[in-house]
Amino acid sequence: MTEKIKINLNRVSMPKQEPEVRAHNFNEVAQGYTLEMAMEEAIRCIQCKKRPCVPGCPVDIDIPGFIQAIKDGDMPEAVRIMKDKNALPGICGRVCPQETQCEEVCTLAKKGAPIAIGRLERFVADWERKAPDSAVSRGGGRGGFSLPTGRINSPLPFNKSAGKKGSPEGSPRRVAVVGSGPAGLTAAAELAKMGHQVTLFEALHVPGGVLVYGIPEFRLPKEIVREEVEYVKSLGVDLRLNSVIGKIETVDELLAEGYDAVFLGTGAGLPMFLNCPGENLNGIYSANEFLTRTNLMKSYLFPEYDTPIKRSKRVAVIGGGNVAMDSARCALRLGAEEVYIVYRRSRKELPARLEEVENAEEEGIVFKFLTNPKRFIGNDQGWVTGMECYEMELGEPDESGRRRPIIKTGSEFIIDVDMVIVALGTTPNPLIPSTTDGLETTRRGTVVADEETGKTVKDRVWAGGDVVTGAATVISAMGAAKRAAADIDAYLRGL
Repeated sequence: MTEKIKINLNRVSMPKQEPEVRAHNFNEVAQGYTLEMAMEEAIRCIQCKKRPCVPGCPVDIDIPGFIQAIKDGDMPEAVRIMKDKNALPGICGRVCPQETQCEEVCTLAKKGAPIAIGRLERFVADWERKAPDSAVSRGGGRGGFSLPTGRINSPLPFNKSAGKKGSPEGSPRRVAVVGSGPAGLTAAAELAKMGHQVTLFEALHVPGGVLVYGIPEFRLPKEIVREEVEYVKSLGVDLRLNSVIGKIETVDELLAEGYDAVFLGTGAGLPMFLNCPGENLNGIYSANEFLTRTNLMKSYLFPEYDTPIKRSKRVAVIGGGNVAMDSARCALRLGAEEVYIVYRRSRKELPARLEEVENAEEEGIVFKFLTNPKRFIGNDQGWVTGMECYEMELGEPDESGRRRPIIKTGSEFIIDVDMVIVALGTTPNPLIPSTTDGLETTRRGTVVADEETGKTVKDRVWAGGDVVTGAATVISAMGAAKRAAADIDAYLRGL
């Protein structure tokens, strides 16, 4: 009789900087697995037949496959499996909410801790980045292999009418991808691997979108983003920076000049505000401005980088999402003595990842739950000095499913602050919709697109990610971009 294998229900912990140390630097908090740790964690995977983790992944990574490769000690094979579905594993392994996706449906989660899929994904990406022979694209694994820069997902050749009139028969179609955040990078990579000629337009002077301006160095080192962008470029993608579509060219002009399709992955970069008295005082930032100055413009390295930002002692961050956590933790590292997260619901309703909440608490961030600003108070010079708040209580659930916060009458109190960061969410920038005839938008400013295909109501234009859904996760944007790329490919092959 075969002996039943005992299942390990405890995941391997990942080392990280101690709170009292990391609160004063911008180095990455989580240190990642060693090879021994990764193999120990991979061994926990029971390789179940139903494989629920795969449909739990928005980009359909063969999770049991790459974990088995780690078990076997075949790291190049693990990289190959990973990159077959995901062009940005180093990013996803750090910032994606695996705990509510692939890990949530892991078979082991029914009795104990699920496999640390995100940590293993990060390990595989970091192994490739640090391997002596560098990228897997230069070979390795079982007998050596390479990631081709041509069409790998769809081996069918273009039909004879695929070339444009007057162009060589069978020539690749041209696709313009607007925005180089997670959606744009994914769409560009997928379309390039399918054999199309892709131009990727980015408004800023560096690629990466929210990955570079919105997420702090201590959570996502920018070197990781740079290297994964280089991988996308290596597939043949033509990256053009400082290119604000809607200004230098419109979407209609791109289509008129020879692009066969356009994918919009412009994200949601327009901040939302409270619209309460005093919000225009000096020292009150949107999270977008604060994080852009801190991350993209490197104000934390001032004066080495000439991007000053106000150094404050008492900072309040309004909101409870990941952006609020990032803002609060940045303010602490910039020298604030006290940092508050002001959130109008209770801890139970916090939308931020539990890991980020726990990290913030360990670092000394103070959470003021069931609290909401009423007005901001300033001095004679126009700088914020305080914030009058209401105490709140929770009523019945609203349309988001969370209990609706209600003001407690007569509960006003004042918090002394010298900086406020408003992190209430974002909406898409209206530039492209306002300059594109026939592109339908919602009242929230998001582009209307089919959920399964990304197709907009405008001919030859697709969209995906935050520009369609509003602010969401990196991996959901990537999943939408992959679906749109597949539909664009099908359309182009039918021309």
